[in-house]
Order: sequence, then structure tokens, then C-alpha cells
Amino acid sequence: QVQLVESGGGLVQPGGSLRLSCAASGSMVSFYAMHWYRQAPGKQRELVAIITSNNVTNYIEPVKGRFTISRDNAKKTMYLQMNSLKPEDTAVYYCNARQVVGGTRYEYWGQGTQVTVSS
Repeated sequence: QVQLVESGGGLVQPGGSLRLSCAASGSMVSFYAMHWYRQAPGKQRELVAIITSNNVTNYIEPVKGRFTISRDNAKKTMYLQMNSLKPEDTAVYYCNARQVVGGTRYEYWGQGTQVTVSS
């Protein structure tokens, strides 16, 4: 069974940077897509960034130019580099992965890591 574990969150001042990590318990090669989501207090969970098995990336407009999603299959880890952080980036950030095995879809979530941007 796949497990995803996020780390790297914390408290940072506006304009600062954090790098989030998502470690997978097994190989990531079967994931056709991996994502970072976030959920702010009182808000719905929203997609932040996506990276496909072909290494195509995309971001929501508020984080474009500031966040970078990447993955290292050998290290079984996905990353989210967050620069120029703003207070509105404050949220719990979740790692997500999706795969299809034998025609069945599977989706996995990490437990989340808190990111707080405040002066």
C-alpha cells in the first residue's frame, strides 16, 4: 500500500521561502500524476500544482512564478519549492498521487504539513 508523507512546512515571514517534500513509500513510476493541494482555514481544498509522468507541470495563477513542483523518482520524493511567500499562501499543504493499475484508479493522500506565512 502506498503511503505519502509530507514535510518541510513551518512558519515563515512574507517574502521568505520553504521547500516541501512528499516522500513515497514505494516507487513513483506508476503515478501518472502527482499534485500539491492546499487548504486554508475555512476554505475548500484547492489544487496548487501538478506534475505528470511526462514531467509536464502546471500551477494555479496565484502561485505562478513563485512555486516550482518537481520530483525525483530515484529518491521517491516530490517537492514544492515556494518562494516569495505571501500571507494568503497560509494553508495545510497536501501531497497527492494518482495511478491506474489493471484498469482501476487509485488515489493517495499525505497527512498534510502546515505552512504559515506571517510577520
